[in-house]
Amino acid sequence: MSRTYRTARFRRRCDTVGLSLAGQARRGLTAGCTMLMCAMAAMSAAAHGAEAITDPRDIRAGSRIPAENYADQPFVVVLPDGAWLCVLTTGRGKEGERSQHVVAARSSDRGRTWTAPVDIEPAGGPEASWAVPLLAPSGRVYVFYDYNGDGVSTLDGRRIRADMLGWYVYKFSDDGGRTWSPERRRLPMRVTACDRANQWKGQVQVFWGVGKPAASAGSVFLPFTKLGRYMLDDGEGWVFRSDNLLAESDPEKIRWELLPEGDTGIRAPEFGSVQEEHNLVPLSDGSLYCVYRTTIGWVAASVSRDGARTWSAPRFAAYAGDRPVRNPRANPRVFRTSAGKFLLWFHNNGTRSFANRNPAWLAGGVEAEGDIIWSEPEILLYDPDPKTRMSYPDFIEQGGRFWVTETQKSVARVHEIDPALLEGLWGQFKEPAVARRGLVLDLPAGKCGAGMTVEWPRLPDLARGGGFSIDFSVVVENLERDRAILDTRAADGRGLALTVTRRGTVRLELSDGRAAASWESDADRLPLWLHSRRFVTVTVDGGPKIITFVVDGRLCDGEQSPLPGGEQGRDFGWGRFDAALGDVNGSPKAVVGVALGGLRVYDRYLRTSEAVGNHRADRGLRP
Repeated sequence: MSRTYRTARFRRRCDTVGLSLAGQARRGLTAGCTMLMCAMAAMSAAAHGAEAITDPRDIRAGSRIPAENYADQPFVVVLPDGAWLCVLTTGRGKEGERSQHVVAARSSDRGRTWTAPVDIEPAGGPEASWAVPLLAPSGRVYVFYDYNGDGVSTLDGRRIRADMLGWYVYKFSDDGGRTWSPERRRLPMRVTACDRANQWKGQVQVFWGVGKPAASAGSVFLPFTKLGRYMLDDGEGWVFRSDNLLAESDPEKIRWELLPEGDTGIRAPEFGSVQEEHNLVPLSDGSLYCVYRTTIGWVAASVSRDGARTWSAPRFAAYAGDRPVRNPRANPRVFRTSAGKFLLWFHNNGTRSFANRNPAWLAGGVEAEGDIIWSEPEILLYDPDPKTRMSYPDFIEQGGRFWVTETQKSVARVHEIDPALLEGLWGQFKEPAVARRGLVLDLPAGKCGAGMTVEWPRLPDLARGGGFSIDFSVVVENLERDRAILDTRAADGRGLALTVTRRGTVRLELSDGRAAASWESDADRLPLWLHSRRFVTVTVDGGPKIITFVVDGRLCDGEQSPLPGGEQGRDFGWGRFDAALGDVNGSPKAVVGVALGGLRVYDRYLRTSEAVGNHRADRGLRP
């Protein structure tokens, strides 16, 4: 192991105590000084009582993947010997600068440590970007990426970023990514209407890919996005198909065709200009299911039944209740497991920009009538800083375990996924059950009538990462005024209160005597309709500092209409609270304001799947 890489490993250890040495190293610190400073920081943190990161959803708990200053699209294949090979786009500068190139690194311990990266393309050559790998049955690894082979660097006399211009090319490795073929081969990308509309009239093509190639029925399908106008306008999806790559060892004999047939790619005109980052998975019948990002607040989806030659009119990826999945202008990523189940990474808000990529949410999918229906989602990863943007994930499956990679553009990491989270997502389509772990109060209807006082359990400190959930059902007879459901507030304001508002929402208010927070359920499609029993779970999660509501088995997501002119809701169905909010224990007794059909309190946060299971069990619903 080289001295340089040993230093990189020490830097990763320093992440857990909050010391960043990257800038100092670039200013000329020696490797020895860097290691000394890391050791001193660790000792100082221990002396001051710093705690290790214990929430696996906190991205800082992940293992860092080596890169230069910039790091993007850390995509992994599991090699025949069990080692991992990660390809990623990196560079000494920022995204889009001239030094951008693609590299590969290996891990023999499932992402905990990595070899020093090796160049697939050098930093000094034309820009090389957005690498996606494919493992062939022979053990050969192909990597496909953008390559500025024409050396385009200006437009209308001004300098531009060129990481999406030029050729789609590939190289391959027959030794597990240690070395790569010296020659690169260009994919035959025919010129279409999208290309002819760009500023170069098709003489230069504008495109990039974020989807790993998928194998189905003996063919390989490589999805990517073309742009009709530089920069980032008029996007549409395309797919390269090879019917012999998996069996053919001679690159000269590999066949390629660009699909869909015709002059237009995968897009819906009514979705607007931004339709990008297409990625796909095969379904059990050989159909292809494709998702991509938009700027109308939703994940778009399309299906091909004929090997990518034609595609259905794009619509929205949907939960089991046909509610569209919300997402900003960020990469939604679909993954198929070896067991034929599905996962969807997205960000669960209806904003339109590149922001709001924290936290990352995960839904589980199952096939139904040639489509995928998605479970209610869970928080998969978060950063304590809401401004951090994580994206461009990859999923890894090995030995019955699952991992995810992600990047914030400067740090790429790998994280193992809790199997209980995954089983919960897929379990939403199975027999329901009431969650029992952490249940500290469980009252039947007769014990929580209007005007009653109940013993209230002590709740964890939110500032220390604790959380809790309150689960109940209620019937509201009128909405002429706000009506208290529960109130534990003490004379100094500490405690919590739950209220049914005149708008038909449930509002939670919290206070520790100094800091306060409040949030409420959606008003537009999940109100507490009069004279009808509704099932509610409110969860306060002290890890990501987020409050969620699940009403009748559906996570509140703001419910904004997916198309212009539709009913407008909120961009967020979940709300953040200040990290300073801590002990919200008020009175040891809670006053019940309206009759409840049962009350449960948990001294931990319930996952969405557990709340869904509670609601379905309480309502007697079966698969």
